[in-house]
Amino acid sequence: MTPAKLSEVVLAAARAVFAARDLDFSLLPPSISVERPRNPEHGDYASTIAMQVAKKAGVPPRELAQALVDELEQQPGIKTVEIAGPGFLNIRLDAAAAGELARMIVEAGADYGTSDTLAKQKINLEFVSANPTGPVHIGGVRWAAVGDALSRLLRAAGAEVGTEYYFNDAGSQIDRFASSLLAAAKGEPAPEDGYGGAYITEIAQTVLAEHPDILTSDNPQEQFRGYGVELMFTEIKQSLADFGVHFDTYFNEKDLHDRGALDHALERLTAQGHTYERDGATWLRSTDFGDDKDRVLRKSDGDWTYFAADCAYYLDKRERGFDKVVIMLGADHHGYIGRMKAMSACFGDDPKANLEILIGQLVNLVRDGAPVRMSKRAGTVVTLEDLVDAIGVDASRYALARFSSDSQIDIDVELWTSAKNENPVWYVQYVAARTAGVARNAADVGLTRGDAGDFRPGLLSHEKEHELLKALAEYPAVVATAAELREPHRVARYLEEKVAPSYHRFYDQCRVLPLGDEAINDTHRARLWLNDATRTVISNGLSLLGVTAPERM
Repeated sequence: MTPAKLSEVVLAAARAVFAARDLDFSLLPPSISVERPRNPEHGDYASTIAMQVAKKAGVPPRELAQALVDELEQQPGIKTVEIAGPGFLNIRLDAAAAGELARMIVEAGADYGTSDTLAKQKINLEFVSANPTGPVHIGGVRWAAVGDALSRLLRAAGAEVGTEYYFNDAGSQIDRFASSLLAAAKGEPAPEDGYGGAYITEIAQTVLAEHPDILTSDNPQEQFRGYGVELMFTEIKQSLADFGVHFDTYFNEKDLHDRGALDHALERLTAQGHTYERDGATWLRSTDFGDDKDRVLRKSDGDWTYFAADCAYYLDKRERGFDKVVIMLGADHHGYIGRMKAMSACFGDDPKANLEILIGQLVNLVRDGAPVRMSKRAGTVVTLEDLVDAIGVDASRYALARFSSDSQIDIDVELWTSAKNENPVWYVQYVAARTAGVARNAADVGLTRGDAGDFRPGLLSHEKEHELLKALAEYPAVVATAAELREPHRVARYLEEKVAPSYHRFYDQCRVLPLGDEAINDTHRARLWLNDATRTVISNGLSLLGVTAPERM
């Protein structure tokens, strides 16, 4: 029995009690939550429903709680219900009801943990969005890992998600990139405000090899701009793909300018009555919606501002049918929140409903106790390739996703490459490999789960079996909560702190395989179901983080 199913049983019991006492059904909530007590001795699950509604119903809490006890103890699968304190209900399941979860998980497979919690929501999720002026640095890598995990979580919770990478190929940074390439091609130092690093020379040499006459063309810098951006962005996309991150849409700013999207956005904002002219420039009256100052959209010389492109891009997403725009930005972008929220309101949207901005904190790569400051290739920053070369894709993705995004983190190379329990990804992946190994060894000795009808869930009555089942039962709620709160780290911590240790204790005390000449019996089969259910949950959870569940280690 899952927590969700038990919640339904408790709500049904409450309705039955209300019906018997002729109480008002509208006083009951539409759903009831059950929680795991901190102290296992208090039962498997606890409910506060009696205390929640007793006063409104005009019934003493313990009296209502006793009526619920009488009703619940008649329900299949519930062993006992006890009243604690002013009206807490402590519920214990019988072994068969608890053990039945193993069959349900195995049969659900990859679907276990999915829900319709966020059904009917259409979400545009933008992350990374690094300009194509250099390799993806470690801050962008954090959003690659977290953003991709979040997209998987949102889909698991039933949302329709479109992932998007937005790159600026129309601004001054690209001009400096192009001038840096031209200087490298001529063998000259990079401009004072330009870009350095071996990758600039590599790209310049590639462009020269493919276009040997470029330096004598009419506008070599513009040529380097076009070819260089294409080469750099192709490399960025490939490095992200190698990291397991793929986007539904790659959107370039230049397209907004070329098709008049900025004029369209200005017309909409003007029609809403939120623009004005001053000193020859066009302004957005964003202070009406909480911004710290009004923003220029078009300068007095007729050029658009970056903010105007932000407005056009937001409107474009909304007009593509997305209900909510979620944007993941780096640690230096806190100032964007107020202006973006105000801009959303200027379009007539509800910023709380239609726009969500997530800010991530800094990441440091640490080796021998000291931060790694530079990339051999990029020169000034640590890149995605540097991180992967240091600890691998799985460890990188897990390390970046297992912390709350608003916390700064240090990734210790020695820790994340070690084969020991202190390494979180190794600890979790070892459970995946161990469960797969048990399944292989079972097949070798002729032990199979058999048909679902052969499963005897009541045999899973050992304390450690029950503990593991309770941990596995939490998975759907963990996924739903992580999606709702935009916190993939909840999945990682659940795997580390609940599933992995519970499985190891089960493995140590409840032998799955027959020993020596021992005949295979129903207990072995029941435990194999539980082993395989654990493998399913570990695999599903790691998949949400974009991490593999190895069969061998």
